Amino acid sequence: MTVIQNQAPGRTENCQIGAFAAYASTRGRVLVDRELYLPKSWTEDRERCRTARVPDEREFATKGELARHMVLRALASPLPITWVTADSAYGQDNRFRRLLEQSGVGYVLAVPKSQFSVGCSRIDGLFAQAPAEAWEKISCGDGAKGPRVYHWAAVRLPAVAEFDYQGEVPHRMRWALARRSISKPDEIAYYLAYAPLQVTVQELVRVAGARWAIEECFQAAKNECGLDQYEVRRYVGWYRHITLAMLAHAFLAVTANQPWEKGAEQVGQSGSSGSQWRRFGDSWQLVVPGPRT
Repeated sequence: MTVIQNQAPGRTENCQIGAFAAYASTRGRVLVDRELYLPKSWTEDRERCRTARVPDEREFATKGELARHMVLRALASPLPITWVTADSAYGQDNRFRRLLEQSGVGYVLAVPKSQFSVGCSRIDGLFAQAPAEAWEKISCGDGAKGPRVYHWAAVRLPAVAEFDYQGEVPHRMRWALARRSISKPDEIAYYLAYAPLQVTVQELVRVAGARWAIEECFQAAKNECGLDQYEVRRYVGWYRHITLAMLAHAFLAVTANQPWEKGAEQVGQSGSSGSQWRRFGDSWQLVVPGPRT
C-alpha cells in the first residue's frame, strides 16, 4: 500500500515543505519517496533558485503533481501495490484519482465535506440522508490505545463506463464512505474509494485507517533517524539529508522484521544470558518475570 502525506508545521513560519510516500504491509512500514515543494515565489525567481542550487529545469509543481510523480515511480518499482490512500489535500485532486484509476490501482482517499462526486452534489449531503441503520461500528486498525473504533457508513456510487468496465463487464466499483466519531457525532470525515468488485466495507475501512502508517513513519524517522534534525538551506542538501534518514529508517524496519537464522542465539530462551528483553514483532519489550509456582 502506498500512503501519500504532506508534512508541514501547520503554522506560518520559515520552513521547508515535503510531500512523502510510505509503503505499508503486514511486515512493517517505511518511507519510500519524497519531494520538496517549491512555491511559485521560488520557481519564478530563478536567481534565488540558483543560489539555493535548485536545478534550472525544476519548475513549479503542485503537491498533487508531486504526489502523481511519486505514485508513478512506486508503480514502476518492484513493490507490489494494491491500494493507495492519502489525505484530503490529494484526495480532492481529480487528476490524482484519475491517474490511479487508469493505473488499475484501488484507492481510499480522504476528501473535504464539500467534495463533488458521481451521483452526489456534495458528499456531506449524501450522508446526511443516510438512515440510522447505515452506520456501523467498525475498527479501522489498532492505535496507541487499542482499536480505533468509529461509526462508518458506506454507499456504492454509479459506475463510470470509461474506467469501471472491461468491455461490457464491470470490474471495479466506486464508493463513498463517512467516518463519524462515537463520542463527538458532529465530527465526520469523508472518503472516496475505487475498488475491486469483491471488496467489503471492512476492507475499505482498513485501508482508510492505514493512512496513519505515514504518521508512524514520521515519528519513528524523526525520533530514531533525525529526519527533521537539519539546518540545510539548499536544495541538494535537503534531498541528501532526507534520503539518508529515510534509508536509515528503512534499514531499521527491515532489520527488525528479519527472521532469526538457524542456530543463532535467541535472546531470552533457555540457556541464554537470562536477559529480560523479548522480541515482539518489530519491537522489543522488557519482560519482568513473575513469581515461580
